[in-house]
Amino acid sequence: MRKYLERKPLRYLLAGGWNTIFGYATSVGLYALLADKLHITVIAAIANIFAITMSFLTYKLFVFKTSGNWLLEYGRSYIVYGGMAVFGIILIWIFVDVLKWQIWYAQALVILITVGVSYLGHKFFTFKK
Repeated sequence: MRKYLERKPLRYLLAGGWNTIFGYATSVGLYALLADKLHITVIAAIANIFAITMSFLTYKLFVFKTSGNWLLEYGRSYIVYGGMAVFGIILIWIFVDVLKWQIWYAQALVILITVGVSYLGHKFFTFKK
């Protein structure tokens, strides 16, 4: 098993699985707690801050294993995720407020769309050596 964990794509998939579960649960949990107090776009923005931070930590420490550059890489991860977060927030708004989809389905679809693009962004930009 250790031999397989030395492969970056496998580590990325494992970390991505955890990050997906964390991001999904955070989004849905915050929606359940705050839907009557905040607009869906605000809830989605807050959830993205938590999800981006978790993703940065797992990719830095487990996948790409870079040393130093914490602030630079954290900033770059926001650039990569920022564009996708804005896109995701817009999609969530459309799916939930306009199309009246359940948050469970909307968030799952947004996650599927952004997984592949984020890997490339992190590989070639955020954690570029």
